Amino acid sequence: MPPLFVVGWSSDHRALRILDQRHLPGAEVMRDLVTLDEVIDAIRTLAVRGAPAIGVAAAIGLVVALEQESDGRGDRARALLVPYAERLVASRPTAVNLSWAVGRLVAMAAAVGDDALLAAVRAGAEAIRADDVARCEAIGRFGLTIVPDGARVLTHCNAGALATAGIGTALAPVHLAHREGRRVHVYADETRPLRQGARLTAWELQRAGIPVTVLPDGAAASLLRSGAVDLVIVGADRITANGDVANKVGTYGVALAAHAHGIPFYVAAPWSTIDAATPTGAGIEIEHRHAAELGDLPAGARVWNPAFDVTPRALVSGYLTDRGFVTPPFFGVAGA
Repeated sequence: MPPLFVVGWSSDHRALRILDQRHLPGAEVMRDLVTLDEVIDAIRTLAVRGAPAIGVAAAIGLVVALEQESDGRGDRARALLVPYAERLVASRPTAVNLSWAVGRLVAMAAAVGDDALLAAVRAGAEAIRADDVARCEAIGRFGLTIVPDGARVLTHCNAGALATAGIGTALAPVHLAHREGRRVHVYADETRPLRQGARLTAWELQRAGIPVTVLPDGAAASLLRSGAVDLVIVGADRITANGDVANKVGTYGVALAAHAHGIPFYVAAPWSTIDAATPTGAGIEIEHRHAAELGDLPAGARVWNPAFDVTPRALVSGYLTDRGFVTPPFFGVAGA
């Protein structure tokens, strides 16, 4: 199969092109976005999702929106840059890659004059995209040490190619192990309420020829107790300085069950997901989603629908990054 295109430039490099994941697995729908409102809507509605992917989308989307609205004038683009950046960062507050990517472009623009601003941020956005591809490959290579032939892996949500510009984070070692001829079987939690595991992870793995079994979220603890799983690998939307991990809601429960049954629980993420400025998970803003995502409910029923939860550092067996396996604390780490 050809590589999966998820997020990047359009063919003429004048728009942000995404694979609209709201239509999967039924149809592969590509969309080209050029306005800031279109980009923000795609991020908020999960047309593009996954921490690294929304960072890339925000970077490219910021560039094409600035180019369109400024008519190529650097002074006009500079006036729009900060308000556009603030709107993008506010679109999904939990995943740190979004603010990291946008912040990089703002810093690049501050270092050049008006005449070079648009060229600088365009080059910066492309560097962020290419960097994500390279980081995914590096995560996969380092992660091969924990995915031997015959490995049975449980994952939650989707942290594969559909969540990045490359081959994924948590699923990167799985993809590379399969590429090397190792036998790997993945158990994918359904991931309520939007079923990213059932709709996206299962589709991505089947497309790659990797065996996958989908299970309800509530069955994960029983599966771990059964002895059918060798290790758990999940992604992350933010890793704090002490090693607490924000990821798709339900991750915390999987970590608790893995810990109870002696199953290694690994977190895979690019270095850009480490947020050294936030000391612990208590400082992470957790996004709450609309009640409609839970389906038909009795009139008057209240809803608590957090998109993410926080897994304490004590439950994490290892942190897999593009720099290899690392150990918290991450206070003051360069490049985080």
